[in-house]
Amino acid sequence: MNAPVKFDDLEVGYDIPAAIGMDESEIQTPCLVLDLDALERNIEKMGRFAREMGVRHRVHGKMHKSVDVALLQEKLGGSVGVCCQKVSEAEVFARGGIKDVMVSNQVRDPAKIDRLARLPKLGARAICCVDDVDNVADLSAAAVKHGTEIECIVEIDCGAGRCGVTTTPEVVEIAKAIDAAEGLKFAGIQAYQGAMQHLDSYDERKAKIDIAVAMVKDAVDTLKDEHGLECDIVGGGGTGSYYFEGNSGVYNELQCGSYAFMDADYGRILDKDGNRIDQGEWENALFILTSVMSHAKADKAIVDAGLKAQSVDSGLPVIFGRDDVTYVKCSDEHGVVSDPKGALKVNDKLRLVPGHCDPTCNVHDWYVGVRNGKVETLWPVSARGKAY
Repeated sequence: MNAPVKFDDLEVGYDIPAAIGMDESEIQTPCLVLDLDALERNIEKMGRFAREMGVRHRVHGKMHKSVDVALLQEKLGGSVGVCCQKVSEAEVFARGGIKDVMVSNQVRDPAKIDRLARLPKLGARAICCVDDVDNVADLSAAAVKHGTEIECIVEIDCGAGRCGVTTTPEVVEIAKAIDAAEGLKFAGIQAYQGAMQHLDSYDERKAKIDIAVAMVKDAVDTLKDEHGLECDIVGGGGTGSYYFEGNSGVYNELQCGSYAFMDADYGRILDKDGNRIDQGEWENALFILTSVMSHAKADKAIVDAGLKAQSVDSGLPVIFGRDDVTYVKCSDEHGVVSDPKGALKVNDKLRLVPGHCDPTCNVHDWYVGVRNGKVETLWPVSARGKAY
C-alpha cells in the first residue's frame, strides 16, 4: 500500500521543496505546485461528466505518475482505475493500492511480460494491449507460469498512426486467439485517437473521432454478433475529445489525463462555443513555481526554471495571471522573462503553466499542494523514472 511520507528526516531545499504549513512565498524553486482547490474541482467535474454520459473513467496515470493523485481521482471523481504506458509504472500504482491497472500499450519483452503476469499478486486487475497475434502465446505462458490472469484488449489504430491494427478481421483474429489462450481473458478494445487531441478546432476534432467511432463500432458489433465475444472495455478518449467518445454509444470507458492539471498546449484548444478550454471547461491546477534570480538587464528578468525544470516540446510555458511579463526563452538552468516595464524584482515568484504537463511532471520528485497560500501537502511523483 501507499505508505504516508515521513518528513522528519527530510530537509527543505535539499530533499524536499517545502514543508507543510509553510507560506507559498517560502517554497524552494523551481518546483511543481498544485492548486488543490482547482485540482479537486477538475476531478469532480470530470467524474460528473462521465456519470452523466453513462461511461466509466479510467484516469491516465502517465500524466501525473502519482499514486496520491490517482487515489484522489478515485475518491472525488469515481475513477475505476488507471491506465499507464509501462509495466514498471503500472506496478507503482498496484503497489500503491490501485486495484484496476491497465497498460495501455504493448508488452513484448520477456522480462516485462513476466512482471506483468505477477501484477495480480499485488491485488490488482492486470490489463494490457495487444496488436500482434504472436504476442498472445508469450502472455499466456507467463500467466500460466504464475497462476494469474492477464486481461487483454485489442488495440485499433484509429488515426494516431502508432500501435494497433487497422481492420476488423485483424481485431477478430487477435481477440479469438486471446479468448482461446490459457491464463488470458479477452476484455475488449483500446482505441485512443491521440493525433487529434490538440487540434484547435472542435469541428476538426469531431471529424477525426467520427472516423474512429465508426471503426470501433464495426469491430465491436462483429465480435459480438458473429463470434459471441463481448467487450467489457471499449476504451479511449482524452481531454480534447472525451465528450465525443463518451456520447458515442460505442465507447464505455474514458482515459483522460491532462484535464486534472491542464497545460498551455491543451489550454489553447477550443470548445464547441469557440472558447479556450482553460477559460471555463477546465482550470489550471499545475504550475512550475519559479523565482527571479537576476534582473541585471532593465527589460528582462532571469528566473530559475529552465529546460531542466520542464518540457518545451509543446511550446514555452505561460506566466499565469499576468499580462505584463512574458516567458520568452530558456536554457538549461535559466528562463528569460521579458519585463519591459521593470515590474519584477529579485526573489519575486511566478507561476508558470507548462507547455506539456506529462513530461514536465516526470522531471520532478515532488508536488507541493497549496491552498489559501499555505502548503497543505507534499506528494511524491511516485512513478518518476519508471520508464521500463
